[in-house]
Amino acid sequence: MPKSPTKRRPLTVAALLDAAQEVFAEKGFGASSVPDICARAGLTKGAFYSNFPDKETLFLALFDRHNAATLERLRAVLAESAGQLVDSDPPRLPEPHGEQRRWFLISMEFTLHAIRHPQVAAALAQHETRSRAALADLLADALAAIDRVPTIEVSDLVRLVVAACEGGDAQTLTEIAATGSARESVRARLVPLLLREYTRPGTRSDPVSTGSQGDSL
Repeated sequence: MPKSPTKRRPLTVAALLDAAQEVFAEKGFGASSVPDICARAGLTKGAFYSNFPDKETLFLALFDRHNAATLERLRAVLAESAGQLVDSDPPRLPEPHGEQRRWFLISMEFTLHAIRHPQVAAALAQHETRSRAALADLLADALAAIDRVPTIEVSDLVRLVVAACEGGDAQTLTEIAATGSARESVRARLVPLLLREYTRPGTRSDPVSTGSQGDSL
C-alpha cells in the first residue's frame, strides 16, 4: 500500500536535506539552486516547495540536524570522561575530519550569505541561540558532575568555546589543506584552557546558572 503524504513527508525532508548537504558542499551555497537539490534528491520542485519556502530555510533545517547530531556526540564523550574536562589531557572532543570539513565550508559560506542579508541573519541568529542554549545546559551538567563552578555565565563560556572551536577548526583545516596535515588541533589546546580559566572548584551547594534565558545575540 502506498504511503500517505503525511508518512512520506519525513522521508522527503530527509532526502532533501541529504541532497542539499551534498550539493552545498560541491558547489557552495550561493551557486546551488533548488533544481540542483531536487535533481540530486530525485524529487520534484513541488516536493521541495511543499516542505520548504526557500533554500535558506532548507539550510536552517540542515543546521538544526547537524547540531543535534553534534550535541549527541558531545553528550556521549562527556558521559565517559567529564572528569577530564579541565585536565592537561582533556577528553577528545569531536575533531575536524572529512565530514566536519564539509560542514565547516557549508556553514561558513552560509554565515557570509546571512551577514549580507539581514533577514537571513536574524533567522540564523535564532537557530544559533537555541543551539548555544542546549550546549550551555550540557556544559552546566558536565561541570556540576565534576564539582566545578563557572566564574562567568555558562552562556558566555559557551560563546567562548564555540568561537575557539570554529576559529581553531579554520586554522587546522587551512593547515591541512596547505600541507596535508596539521601539527596539532587548535581546539584541543584552547577548550581546556578556557574551561580552566573560567571555572573553579566548588561545592555541591553552589548554584549553576546556564544563563540560557538571557543569551543575547
